Amino acid sequence: MKKVGVLSLQGDFAAHGAALERAGAESVFVREAEQFRDLDGLVIPGGESTTMLKLLRYDNLLEPLREFALRKPVFGTCAGAILMANQVANPEQESLAVMDLGIERNAYGRQIDSRVTEIDTVPEFQQRTAPGKLEAVFIRAPIIRRVGKGAKVLATYHGDPVLVEEGRHLVATFHPELTSDPRVHALFLEKL
Repeated sequence: MKKVGVLSLQGDFAAHGAALERAGAESVFVREAEQFRDLDGLVIPGGESTTMLKLLRYDNLLEPLREFALRKPVFGTCAGAILMANQVANPEQESLAVMDLGIERNAYGRQIDSRVTEIDTVPEFQQRTAPGKLEAVFIRAPIIRRVGKGAKVLATYHGDPVLVEEGRHLVATFHPELTSDPRVHALFLEKL
């Protein structure tokens, strides 16, 4: 069984752990750099990206996380997606820069503008997982404004990319861990 870490500094890491286990992986809550050694992949959950950066620095996890992402698959949701993009706006901030994406923080609006909706997936996503729309939970979500040439858009919402993969990495601007649909986590496990 594959062992997938969930960065456990902030956000609903417990929900990601449960979603990974439903999809067929062993989940490990990661709070120390030594834990990266035994993992096949890692999830960076939602939360607040500037706070996550501060916590990563405080716990001396930023560089070990960068090094891990150069070797192994990483899946970022919401704030995790922001941390993975190589261009962040509103405002600009540091990131891991492991995917060729331009992303705008909090672009759908404030907390009151959060929503649960269904999103369209591309045929490739449906062939690799199962047919049908995805339920998506958007909470102060970012918008992906630019997708690099090597990245593939797997789902959209109002024409904007919301699920994108590039090589071994995957990002979602929504929270698949807050639904009962295992397809997004299962897709990530295929990359391990």
